[in-house]
Amino acid sequence: MPLPDRDMEWPPPHTRQENRLYAQWGAWYSGDPDRLSQVYGAGVTPGLGLDLKGWDRPLQYAGGVVGRVARWFWGSPIPAGQSRSTKLHVPIASDISATSADLLFSEPPTLRVPGKKGQTRLDKILADGGVYSMLLESAEIGSAYGGVYLRVGWNSEVADYPILDLVPADAAVPEFANNRLRAVTFWKVVHEEEKAVWRHLERHEQGRIYHGLYRGDRERLGMQVPLEDHPETAGFAEIVDAEGGLDTGYDKGLLTYYVPNIKPHRLLRGTSLGRSDYSGVEPLMDALDETYTSWMRDLRLGKGRIIVPEVYLANTGRGRGSTWDPDREVYSGLGMMPPANGGPSMITISQFDIRVAEHKETARTLLAQILRGAGYSVQSFGEAGDGQAATATEIHSRERKSFVTRGKKLNYWTPALAWLAEALLSIDLAVFGTKVVAEKATIEWPDGVMPDPESLSRTLDMLNRAQSASLDTRVRMLHPDWDDTQVKAEVRRLRDELGLNLPDPAELDETYVPGDGDDD
Repeated sequence: MPLPDRDMEWPPPHTRQENRLYAQWGAWYSGDPDRLSQVYGAGVTPGLGLDLKGWDRPLQYAGGVVGRVARWFWGSPIPAGQSRSTKLHVPIASDISATSADLLFSEPPTLRVPGKKGQTRLDKILADGGVYSMLLESAEIGSAYGGVYLRVGWNSEVADYPILDLVPADAAVPEFANNRLRAVTFWKVVHEEEKAVWRHLERHEQGRIYHGLYRGDRERLGMQVPLEDHPETAGFAEIVDAEGGLDTGYDKGLLTYYVPNIKPHRLLRGTSLGRSDYSGVEPLMDALDETYTSWMRDLRLGKGRIIVPEVYLANTGRGRGSTWDPDREVYSGLGMMPPANGGPSMITISQFDIRVAEHKETARTLLAQILRGAGYSVQSFGEAGDGQAATATEIHSRERKSFVTRGKKLNYWTPALAWLAEALLSIDLAVFGTKVVAEKATIEWPDGVMPDPESLSRTLDMLNRAQSASLDTRVRMLHPDWDDTQVKAEVRRLRDELGLNLPDPAELDETYVPGDGDDD
């Protein structure tokens, strides 16, 4: 039976190591100080029942509190008399993930399949289904957790086309063979009671999906119960067969695809999983939070304070204390000795230095180290800019490390998007009866940065005067996002406006190269 048929620890014991990392990376991504303190201090992940002591160094637990202080700022206890708000968190982790997603999908790629009818249907699914926004979200989640699962499904009550959604890596139990995803079991908690936890398991195999509902506790899966027992899974009971599964209509593989963020995994050798952008820079992010907390503490301690003798205070009445009025100019005679030898006044001003320059330079250095360790340039985050407009070439030069990282990630996303087009069209044919041919798409990625119009115009002008590029080529350089129909129409308009004796692009044969010696 594909789904578990007995009570067992959940998540399965063999996933403990990666789940500990997911808990850590998830805490940084969330930016929640309570989660960071719990992961690094308490050693238990909320809702997962995972003991993190097996991953952390023993020194952190030797000597109790002293051991925790030895390693992590977020693992140190809050001093007596202070609130948790005195610890500040800088959301650099979420900034890294958002920037990673922007570099990949702020300008969406183009998915092309053979056949005009298939292309038209695919474009409609991509537009109506919000696929590009889902890809942007997937890239951000993948950056944080080291990978993400794209999942294609359908719900005829909601839409008349296939639907794409994502599953975070910490909600899946994958099975790999030869570095390829062979099967995966997704799970989520659909209901929690005081002593019971209801989980929905969804297992994907080639051509099949299985659904199961289990009632256990926080650490155990429990036994399988009918899908009808919970409204969250009751709908699946109507479509699964006696084995609890259904055919997908896509026999070429799974209806899900694992996209690693980047490889190799530095902590789990030999695994097929990807690594997070935060991997290896967690101590630096911890130190950055400590730096900003120290900076804000200097601000609090540096507030000017006035210390005066008790006789300077105005009595507000019995049991109501005394107050100091800094604007009062005249006091009645006070029974006190004057300062000896012209010494200092009885009023003392307390004003500590605020070490702005030291904290700022420390924070800037740590930020640069964090971004470099994550694979990005500081310029991608709006740092170290001079405020001047830059050409596309200058932007690429300044942000070279970010674009190198982007290029690495494209190698993982390109086959994923090729699979996505085939899976969407396959479900469209099998479930909705659309007469299209399901094939993998070819992917065309944008450059990632808009070219400078002035620089591009000079380039095109020089190519024209040197007669080294055809009119068709220059149009494609100016409009790289245009298809062949748009390019031919533009060439035809230019030919008419300039009075060039060029053949009509629609009538060209395969051996003719537009503008090859004819547009001069």
